[in-house]
Amino acid sequence: MSNESLFFQAFVYLVAAVVAVPVARRLGLSSVLGYLVAGMLIGPFVLGLVGQQQGQDVMHFAEFGVVMMLFLVGLELQPSMLWRMRGPILGLGGLQVLVTLLTVMGVGMLCGLAWQPALAVGMALALSSTAIVLQSLQEKGLAGTSAGRGAFSVLLFQDIAVIPMLATFPLLATLAPHSGGDHHGEGGNALSEWIGGQPAWMNTLVVLAAVVAIILAGRYLLNPLLGLVARTRVREAFVALALVLVIGIALLMTSLGVSAALGTFLAGVVLADSSYRHELEADIEPFKGLLLGVFFISVGASIDFGLIAERPGVVIGVVIGLVALKAALLFAIARVGRLAGDQRVIFALYLAQGSEFAFVLLGFGVSEGVLASELAQLLIAAVALSMALTPLVMMLEEKVLRPRFGTRERQQREPDEIDEQATVILAGVGRFGNFVARLLRFQHVDVTVIDHDSEFIDFLRKVGIKAYYGDANRHDLLEAAGAGRAKLLISALDDEEKVAQLIHTARKHFPHLKIMARALSRNHEFELAEEKVDFVVHQSAGSAIQLGEAALVELGFRAHQAARAAKAFARHDRETTRELAEVHRDEKAFIGRVRQSLDDLERRFETDARRRMTSSSATWDPDQLRRDTADGPPVTGGTDAS
Repeated sequence: MSNESLFFQAFVYLVAAVVAVPVARRLGLSSVLGYLVAGMLIGPFVLGLVGQQQGQDVMHFAEFGVVMMLFLVGLELQPSMLWRMRGPILGLGGLQVLVTLLTVMGVGMLCGLAWQPALAVGMALALSSTAIVLQSLQEKGLAGTSAGRGAFSVLLFQDIAVIPMLATFPLLATLAPHSGGDHHGEGGNALSEWIGGQPAWMNTLVVLAAVVAIILAGRYLLNPLLGLVARTRVREAFVALALVLVIGIALLMTSLGVSAALGTFLAGVVLADSSYRHELEADIEPFKGLLLGVFFISVGASIDFGLIAERPGVVIGVVIGLVALKAALLFAIARVGRLAGDQRVIFALYLAQGSEFAFVLLGFGVSEGVLASELAQLLIAAVALSMALTPLVMMLEEKVLRPRFGTRERQQREPDEIDEQATVILAGVGRFGNFVARLLRFQHVDVTVIDHDSEFIDFLRKVGIKAYYGDANRHDLLEAAGAGRAKLLISALDDEEKVAQLIHTARKHFPHLKIMARALSRNHEFELAEEKVDFVVHQSAGSAIQLGEAALVELGFRAHQAARAAKAFARHDRETTRELAEVHRDEKAFIGRVRQSLDDLERRFETDARRRMTSSSATWDPDQLRRDTADGPPVTGGTDAS
């Protein structure tokens, strides 16, 4: 690839990445789907901006984004956490890989394949896309649910299982090895050449030795090295060391012919207890995000529409059969794993696609003489299409299946008659809502919680809090939760559209309810003020004002002065928000009102400052300050604001 071609291809991929995400977000789609569609458009079979060989070269480069993602995932997992998760990892993960592998192998043999290539196909198709699933779970806020944790356990086991799979492939060879070689071997070095000439058992021992070496180096060598570079206080050097660490491990593992992601994941786990973990995360995160985007674009560009046009029935049949078969098996496995009904659907559909590692395994199978090139190309196209369809399947689950399935599940689990009615209904109990619920319960206020996580709902019921599974926007669910007699509805939902729907439903069917809402942004706060919601608070206001109050105390203000200032600021902010809401759609008027508000705030606090300076109580007394703050910074301002 010439320099001009290299720069042009980089330009095309980056422009596609810049355009894809905003368009996808505007249409309400996931960023992954935006990347995949952008790749299809710029690929060799649509606009032709990227050639097939060039797309494969970029794919090899972009796969490094998956490697970095696994390294960051490892940094989040302390060894003690992995040990606690050994049950789900070995149980759900091991069962999923084994059952899917054997089932796909059986289907392959029924279609006329010998057992060796059928086993290889089963191993390749048993895996799911780590990149797509993890990113989608995080985007949709499902990573903390039982389905999200189960999916993570399965993906983790799959990534580990890639090593024995690759070690097994050479033993299944029935064809002459393909002369093209796999991409692991391209530009091979002395180590990869030496490994290639060894028997399979020797390869396995070398890989295990490399894994042990990574663990030992991470524990006894990398921490001192990171500390040495960190003490230079040159951030560029630390960034370079972080990249050297990831690239070096990836290079070692690919030289051994195994998954680079596994090696970097292990290194991340080893460094999870390091005091430099957060610096590593911050330095690698931008590279990971960009390369993952390029990876998804490369997947879209690699879809061979020529092959699909030649054999559309076969390709579509393989894609539908793969997704349907894996979804059915995953649903059954989730039932064995005792996931709740709605969580089984999420678990099954999110993991039903093929994997980025399938490209590696299928290419390796061709190079080792395990699979015929024509079969591998067909399966690669099917896997790429299954990955491209995954965001659409997720939308189907979220918009169609989850409401219907969730309603049926709720009807099975909840009593039809409500014996007692709550004073307060809380919609959503995430990081924000749980503080509200605990404060009200602490003051013996009866609270009914509505949330979409059935497992968490079951937990709340066990500890004595009335809770209902389902969509808080549903009139019948609000009715069942006691909205007809409740005094207050609090929205702690994390989706602006759902908050708007909840307000509309409550106003229409329960007009007596006072509504308090969490605003997710400043514009959302203005919109809620326009809707005349009884009380609106920005999700960051309370904690931010409380922190500012504590900062004033540390700077020498008396505790009661800091609390008074925080209260005044919170009151001014609420008043200003109501005023700005009236003009926030008129930019000129909005800017003028903001300036006026800042001037008013400055004059108010200047007046307070002069009053303090002329008051004898304004004299700074360290002993009095210690007495005022003996119980810690007051929280009046934060509580008032939130």
